Amino acid sequence: MSVAENPPIPLFFGRVHRAVHALLACGLVLCLTAVPCGASAANLTVLVGDDQAASAEFVQQLRSDQSSGRFDLVRIAPGAAEPADTEPAANAGVRTRSLRPPGDAGLTVAVGTAAARAALERPGAEPLVLAMLSRLEYENLKAATPSALRRGDRRVGVLLRDPAMADQLALVNAVLPQKRRLGVIATPESEPLVRELQRAAQTAYPAWDLQVEIAPDARSLAAALRALVPRSDALMVLPDLIGDSQAATLSVLHAGAGAGLPVFGASEGLVRSGGLAAAVSTPGQLAQQARQLGQKVASAGNPSGPLVEAATPATVRINATVARGLGLRPPEERELTERLAAPR
Repeated sequence: MSVAENPPIPLFFGRVHRAVHALLACGLVLCLTAVPCGASAANLTVLVGDDQAASAEFVQQLRSDQSSGRFDLVRIAPGAAEPADTEPAANAGVRTRSLRPPGDAGLTVAVGTAAARAALERPGAEPLVLAMLSRLEYENLKAATPSALRRGDRRVGVLLRDPAMADQLALVNAVLPQKRRLGVIATPESEPLVRELQRAAQTAYPAWDLQVEIAPDARSLAAALRALVPRSDALMVLPDLIGDSQAATLSVLHAGAGAGLPVFGASEGLVRSGGLAAAVSTPGQLAQQARQLGQKVASAGNPSGPLVEAATPATVRINATVARGLGLRPPEERELTERLAAPR
């Protein structure tokens, strides 16, 4: 919510006029502080379909940011479109869904794939944000429910949990400015991610030479890495079936370590396991971004389709031990984070 700024009050001389001026200013401050910030003042319904730690952190951040308005936490049973449980009110400002007056304005946030499916199947025209989805989960959801995402009476936003490929490539460029060959192992299902990375590589300055090998299954991963490593200056683990598999990710890390190649990705776990660097978005940061996206969706005009945003990188993680082993001296994490946040 924006507050119109009144023209400055002329400065009068004299004790009485100064007192009036002070009282007016004080009253203006009180009015401003009494009006809650737009997104946090909206009535919020949060649908959750899993009990993962990341989802719990996301919901906790949403709750802590709810300064006023109702907060309804609805748990979705696996495979169900109806709520399995609605959390009872725990404190002032939090209400169960049954207490919401009909037609009460608000926002619905669905956390994760199961909750997103359930939210799209529910009736109603309340603005909707689908959050904590990977790019591939969103693509699968779009293919399965295209009409639900493009309803003319409901505005939908989609917040992906991973940073855009352009941001991840910018991190590689900041750490390895003299290198141009980036190797990627992908699965057949990873095509949307590969296309996005190819566009980012082509539009970068200077452009990146992207090397891609497809590994349809675990057996073919070793052969794909043997073909890829000699043609690469660095490797990237995509947030796909390989990135979601600890065994597959370790295979990429071992291949990179054996060849003296740094490995990049989008998770702190990869950095802890031996990757060089990752652009990371935390669940708490994603919750704040989801609120901002909700404001955009609520104020948008007639929807022509969902408004999709990638996660804004909250921080960069560097494995200093790996950097020393590779003979690299990358910039500090704070500096890299600032570089990724800068307009490009």
